[in-house]
Amino acid sequence: MAKRDYYDVLGVDKGADENTLKKAYRKLAMKYHPDRNPGDAEAEEKFKEAAEAYDVLSDSEKRARYDRFGHAGMGQGGGFSGAGGMTMEDIMSQFGDMFGDGGGPFGSFFGGSAGGAGRRPRGERGSNLRIKVALSLEEIANGVTKRIKVKRQKTCEVCDGSGAKDASNVSTCGTCGGAGVVRQVRSTFLGQMATTTTCPTCSGAGTVVKASCSNCKGEGRTYGEDTIEVKIPAGVEEGMQLSMRGKGNAGRRGGPAGDLLINIQEKPHETLQRDGQKLIFDLYLNFADAALGTSVEVPTIDGRVKIKVPAGTQSGKIFRLRGKGLPALQGHGKGDQLIHVNLWTPKNLTKEETALLEKMRDMENFKPKLEKGDKGFFERMKEYFS
Repeated sequence: MAKRDYYDVLGVDKGADENTLKKAYRKLAMKYHPDRNPGDAEAEEKFKEAAEAYDVLSDSEKRARYDRFGHAGMGQGGGFSGAGGMTMEDIMSQFGDMFGDGGGPFGSFFGGSAGGAGRRPRGERGSNLRIKVALSLEEIANGVTKRIKVKRQKTCEVCDGSGAKDASNVSTCGTCGGAGVVRQVRSTFLGQMATTTTCPTCSGAGTVVKASCSNCKGEGRTYGEDTIEVKIPAGVEEGMQLSMRGKGNAGRRGGPAGDLLINIQEKPHETLQRDGQKLIFDLYLNFADAALGTSVEVPTIDGRVKIKVPAGTQSGKIFRLRGKGLPALQGHGKGDQLIHVNLWTPKNLTKEETALLEKMRDMENFKPKLEKGDKGFFERMKEYFS
């Protein structure tokens, strides 16, 4: 099933500001929250859909990428996870501070059941990592798997992320009773409102460490280098960002890892230029070949192919090689390759060549004659790129 436009999901226009987005999301979240719709699978999906849309549009970087590439630019599919695939736990934890509470944006609406005592304790989430990957046109055309060395915080191998010297040195947090959060109920003019915040004593882990692990100094993570296999789908573009969930820095004391964000860069190609799915090659012909016609080999992303240049070919003429361009990201079919003809003019002539051209200049067939239907360079370019 095709994904809905994120702006349509929230019911806002493309110029919506942060406050408008928040209000729209809050309204939908209250309407479709599972506590108000127990056992309603459709409501839960709409709840997740709204959270996914808000996750993207409330982040300026993700929003700019979405506006440029649409859903394809969010890194979904091909081994990557973007905003999609959010679980209820992701939603409750990710937007925990949205309305001034730490256990979920709905604690104050529904008595804290979404993020209160029933919430699984978790340590502090690890930060995201950003890397740049430069790809050749050939790699973009076919997709590629890269093995990349990444320096990051890893789960401590000695204490397995607990931060403790051993299991006997870990005890349940006395402040939150192991929940990782503390819940407060206060009276307002709307009635009693419950707020849930991250426990200040254990930072959400639900446990406290009496004696720290000597290897990680109680952090539950150490700094090191990993080799990560990154599968990049065919058809990506310069500036596109893909993400690998859980491949960023390890969380503190067993907390979830951050994401690895991969920024795509394109290496300049020796002979081809890119315009979306189209590839462009500048073919230079001398006057004789353009006037008499010839056959020439031109490079493509798949190797060299021979094309026929008919007699009387004008400078600026564009030939099209169908299906010789780049594939659409997560789509079907390929773009075309355009061959742009340029007339090469010699700069240094011998006396004999000069005399020959002087004779030709005054001949009738060498005087420019525009025929009906002839198009200039810009008209031709507009036609091929429309």
